[in-house]
Amino acid sequence: MKRNRDDGKRMIRRFSRLRIFEHWGIVLSTLILFATGLSQRFWHLDFSQWLILKMGGIDNVRWIHRYAGVFFSFELILNVATAVAGVVRGRWSPSMFITRKDFTDAVENMKYYFGLDDHPAKCDRYDYMEKFEYWTILMGGFLMILTGTVLWFPILVTKILPGEIIPAAKALHSNEALLIFLINALWHIINAVFGPEVFPLDTSIFTGYISRERMAREHPVELARLEEVVPAEPPAVGSDHPAESPVATSGASG
Repeated sequence: MKRNRDDGKRMIRRFSRLRIFEHWGIVLSTLILFATGLSQRFWHLDFSQWLILKMGGIDNVRWIHRYAGVFFSFELILNVATAVAGVVRGRWSPSMFITRKDFTDAVENMKYYFGLDDHPAKCDRYDYMEKFEYWTILMGGFLMILTGTVLWFPILVTKILPGEIIPAAKALHSNEALLIFLINALWHIINAVFGPEVFPLDTSIFTGYISRERMAREHPVELARLEEVVPAEPPAVGSDHPAESPVATSGASG
């Protein structure tokens, strides 16, 4: 689906309403989990103590953290379930799987950044950085769910597993939370907010639309597939002008 913006730029639908809603849910639940979880980890800091008191004390903080964790778990399971269902039904391609091309794209981009190549890698729907971030948070999220469940029901868990599982789960839960926080703060937010191509904010996940110009630059393989680009016809004999390709024609009009 395409539309024109007020400034004349052509916009292409990139994310569905479900993905937009899903992203908002992840954002809100993650912010609550960070606030309630990190304030417990760094309880000795003045800001943490102030935040805990503002939320009604440590017991309230723990319950808010648990309920936010339940909502986050639902979001994560929903994401995986809809993705699997879409692939099985043939509606979606498994575009988030890491392939050999992602490694070659990373090498090509490194060459481009160091001036050894004149163009960046031609990426599909998701580039290797987006895939790395997604799988890191997805795997980390499931680890958080598992360890959080152990810490929520320690007596029940130790009826089945040895008691050493509790301190191990506590260490994993706390350290993985810090890792996910750093990935979000240093990787995702910097790329989505302070990246030179999107500053002051990448709005595509909030509106669902991306400009054709940006898509041609960052996801040219997907754009070519959406526009069903075919190779240009060879010029006719005696013609002074080469045949135009659909990409060039479309780009000129946008």
